Amino acid sequence: MRALLRDRAAGVRPPAPRGAVEFRRALTELGPAAVKLGQLLSTRGDLLPPGYREELTLLQAQVPPVPYAEVAATVAAELGHGPEDLFATFDREPLAAASIGQVHAATLHDGTDAVVKVRRADVARLVEADLHLLHRVAGLAAALGERTRDRYDPEGLAEEFAGALRRECDYRVEAAVAAELHDHFRTADLPVQVPTVHPALSTEGVLTMDRVRGIRLDDVTGLVDGGLDPAEVAEAFADAFMSMVFGFGVFHADPHPGNVFVQPDGSLALVDFGKHGRVDGRMKDALAMVLASLVGGDLDGLVHALESMEMARSDVDRDALRDDLAVLVHRYGHRPLKEIQVGPVFGEVMAVVRRHHLRLPPDLMLLLATVVMCEGVAVDLDPDFELQPVLLRWAARGGAGST
Repeated sequence: MRALLRDRAAGVRPPAPRGAVEFRRALTELGPAAVKLGQLLSTRGDLLPPGYREELTLLQAQVPPVPYAEVAATVAAELGHGPEDLFATFDREPLAAASIGQVHAATLHDGTDAVVKVRRADVARLVEADLHLLHRVAGLAAALGERTRDRYDPEGLAEEFAGALRRECDYRVEAAVAAELHDHFRTADLPVQVPTVHPALSTEGVLTMDRVRGIRLDDVTGLVDGGLDPAEVAEAFADAFMSMVFGFGVFHADPHPGNVFVQPDGSLALVDFGKHGRVDGRMKDALAMVLASLVGGDLDGLVHALESMEMARSDVDRDALRDDLAVLVHRYGHRPLKEIQVGPVFGEVMAVVRRHHLRLPPDLMLLLATVVMCEGVAVDLDPDFELQPVLLRWAARGGAGST
């Protein structure tokens, strides 16, 4: 907190304020729940400036893997039998280890390759203890004064985080989202694979899914060697994520390259659905209107889009807000799409949001962060990639109040 206040007093500007680095280190030392809180804050452009959000994206829960004996005990407690009975094979060494659980390769008795995500035995208890402390801290912050309570809503933020973390700890939620997206992509006939969940081998603390193989999305050399065009893969990747946002209303919210694999035929496969968001028809329309209004130079449309999200409090200086938005419209209005990157545009909108202490729905913030991440991944694949036409195409197809 001292570092944060020092940066503010000194007028430190992004990209790397000292307080951001110290904040990240403190969260890392506080453990898994604090790391998850920092990861959530990294998506909240309405609360933190870019320098802090960029630093928090570096947060990773550095945890050693759980010993196999503990994993086997958890599987037995959750499913009634140990791994050696339930699976034809079950690798003792994990494929990956994280703060909530770890993933093991396995083979079902019918020969299907699978992955089994097993929650750490003490996670639920530790998470609830940390959330109790977080709620107390939020209450103290809210008690600092009406201005802090109204502008930042620390207790509401704590409740938002608590709900997200509890959902991430319950693998039944991830299983349901994976199944939902599996059905959506199959019905839409899009070249995207979502692994099948095996309900009989899945519970709150264990999740079993088909194993996905392929080329990592960021392995450009591997794509080229496999006869695939990275530019076409970038387009397919953007199409897949915009279809979730504007077509399905539920989206994978962690589209880093380790969660997306490319198949030999160029189709995509998604994994890890613990972090996800939902978008209703009003939010889809508002997002499309924000971008269209900026590009089209429509100030009234931009103001209406923000007001439709019910972000502004009654005490917001609407004339000053309109003046700030007019600057953005003047900067981007009527410019060719190829000259506009979505990430910087949303970044400037978020700067206005912070300046006027507007509040955005949590899922909208998660959506904006996901869209910006998608653009960055696609541009890494194809430096000439333009997200705006893809976004606007899907917005026109899936907006207009769709759910």
